[in-house]
Amino acid sequence: MSTYRPLHDGWTLAAVSKDVRIAGVAATVPGCVHTDLLAAGLIEDPYLDDNENRLTWIGRSDWDYETAFTWNADSHDRADLLCEGLDTVATIELNGVAVAGVANQHRSYRFAVRELLREGENTLRVRFASPHAYAEARRAELGHRPGAYEAPYQFIRKMACNFGWDWGPAVVTSGIWRPIGLHSWSGARLASVRPLVSGDGHVEVHVTVERATDAPVTVTAAVAGVEREVRLAAGEREAVLELRVEDPRLWWPRGYGAQDRYELVVRLGEESWTGRIGFRDVRLDRTGEGFTLVVNGVPVFVRGVNWIPDDCFPARVTRERLAERFGQATGANVNLLRVWGGGLYESEDFYDLADELGLLVWQDFPFACAAYPEEEPFASEVEAEARENVARLSWRPSLVLWCGNNENLEGHADWGWQDRLGDRTWGAGFYHALLPAVLAELDPTRPYWPGSPYSGHPDLAPNDPARGTTHIWDVWNREDYTRYGDYRPRFVAEFGFQGPPAHTTLRDAVSGELAADAPLVLHHQKAHEGNAKLLRGLAEHLPRPETFDDWHYLTQLNQARAVTFGIERFRSLAPYCAGTIVWQLNDCWPVTSWSAVDGDGRRKPLWYALRRVYADRLLTVQDGAVAVVNDGPQAWTGELELLRLGLGGEPLAKETAAVEVAPRSVARIPLPDSVAVPGDPSAELLSVRLGDRRVLSFFAEDIRVAFPPAVHRTEVIPVAGGLDVTVTAETLLRDLALFPDRLDPASSVDDMLITLLPGESVTFHIATRRQLDPAALISSPVLRCVNEVRP
Repeated sequence: MSTYRPLHDGWTLAAVSKDVRIAGVAATVPGCVHTDLLAAGLIEDPYLDDNENRLTWIGRSDWDYETAFTWNADSHDRADLLCEGLDTVATIELNGVAVAGVANQHRSYRFAVRELLREGENTLRVRFASPHAYAEARRAELGHRPGAYEAPYQFIRKMACNFGWDWGPAVVTSGIWRPIGLHSWSGARLASVRPLVSGDGHVEVHVTVERATDAPVTVTAAVAGVEREVRLAAGEREAVLELRVEDPRLWWPRGYGAQDRYELVVRLGEESWTGRIGFRDVRLDRTGEGFTLVVNGVPVFVRGVNWIPDDCFPARVTRERLAERFGQATGANVNLLRVWGGGLYESEDFYDLADELGLLVWQDFPFACAAYPEEEPFASEVEAEARENVARLSWRPSLVLWCGNNENLEGHADWGWQDRLGDRTWGAGFYHALLPAVLAELDPTRPYWPGSPYSGHPDLAPNDPARGTTHIWDVWNREDYTRYGDYRPRFVAEFGFQGPPAHTTLRDAVSGELAADAPLVLHHQKAHEGNAKLLRGLAEHLPRPETFDDWHYLTQLNQARAVTFGIERFRSLAPYCAGTIVWQLNDCWPVTSWSAVDGDGRRKPLWYALRRVYADRLLTVQDGAVAVVNDGPQAWTGELELLRLGLGGEPLAKETAAVEVAPRSVARIPLPDSVAVPGDPSAELLSVRLGDRRVLSFFAEDIRVAFPPAVHRTEVIPVAGGLDVTVTAETLLRDLALFPDRLDPASSVDDMLITLLPGESVTFHIATRRQLDPAALISSPVLRCVNEVRP
């Protein structure tokens, strides 16, 4: 028998540092110092303007959290203080007596405290030391290790991006960021439940019991009407219960089948553990140096996005917020989320939603872009956090891959680290020895990959596109996005292109002037020379913007086009290329970045492009052929229509071909010269249609196309839930888009980036609760297309 009592009420916050005089601030638990000071009105919002720069003292200060609670002696043998998440370096005191010191955000802690509890009022204090000071002290002790940034994030087991990244602010937090409470229990408790599940219906439930007495206990496990029990004699702590469900319904990734799950219940007396398991198998096919995820025997082409922490202050990320992000991911036809190594092991809600929706999860261990020390106390902390989180997540059907780190193997091989490191450790022992050993012991049911990018062996160049996983960052940093066309990769785990957030998101985050080079706008651009790269990436494709509104539209559009170009190229190479993971789905604050969904949760044009290019069925013109990509469960058959057109829509040449593309395959149809070779590249385009899918491909970049001035008719009709805006083209309209958030920040539009030929129409649905001005709605800068922007 046991009881759990949350200790979330009555907390106060005080600064301990001599230079900071703050005391008696009401604190929210779970939470952090930044959000408590913000709620108290003692700091400005760190996401606004450049407030971040004036708040660095928070991460350089020590802080006390304190609360009082009453406790009455009961019949339980034990009372434990359960800390599910402390960020990060903390000393815990109960009634003035030190309980423990901790220094790892990525794990939980349990401390026996019954002998310290008093009848009546008790005082609990958690004192957090400065994360900066701790990390800098460890760096001084162990020697400098190279990393992507100067901040010493690799010297503390804490969310690395909290120290700032090329898309995130430096808001170095402290606080009780996950629940804290008292767990009272007698006899024995379930210390760990670790189910290992396979697609043949076999469940192997590993149970660890903690004892307060030596009396024999019975553990039971039940799923789908099958039940087993094991009796543990005095002194025995571990049991394995094996169950087999006959002919189970399998759990499949979205797009491949249903996400059937079964309730597994493990009991020890009155205490129980419950999880909804899914029967499925996963393996990594390395045939020919490739990298293909195979689920239930079926190869899965990964249509993925990278996931970063959705807020710099993770306690603010609710299940409802995660559900919105996951809905945006599935709405864009994504089937995998990669939890990036500079962030966290995510919450139970995160993995539960992934299980429910059939979103595959690639989980990095939290190491990113740096050489990490392997000395104590880090080695023990890394093992402890890995053991806890592997056991915690071992039964999740959505989790299909563990990955050792992000870019650390590449950094050691290619970024000049070896000369600076000398004989100092850098993390290799974690990625090639410790982590695979932990997984072999605790979770042999899914593959492990030592890092990304990685070619499959420590002696190989890590970022070889022809082997394993690759990251492509010459595009964006140096090369035009057409460089993607030169790649023939096996699996692309990171690539992307920047674009600004929605206008309203940027407007709300920046006071004063909105201009691409305005200081406060630039503060919300963390990439090195980011805005210069935006313009350079635009130059070969779109007119140079003369106004902020043009800059905003064209750079967002160019982001969408760049990522589309890469995905089309890589999908056309399937099955040789077995997946793409775009950098990135989400943002943690309002910023110009690589995301498809901005820091306020608004969808950027890239999101609409992802939905189109990640659809089951895709037509793309590649290397003188049409690639017909069919990643759906049914054959794609019909007559492929190829039209070479003038810009006025007049047909200049036509060809047809009967096609039948098997499920999960790609066919390449050569383009006859009659449609592939234009008479005038600046005045012609190619239309490719198969069934309800059409793609328009121009023979020249937009800056070299003789677009006519944009002419169109519009009609705005009120409908339930908003407005329908119908645009009828009288001339060709290139990449038509609506940005209704400029009129109503809460509004959204169902589609954008639509190219219309003369005479064609499209109807956009705007979700809004306001009455919007129809004239403003159909005018620039709300309604945009490329050929209204004159070079």
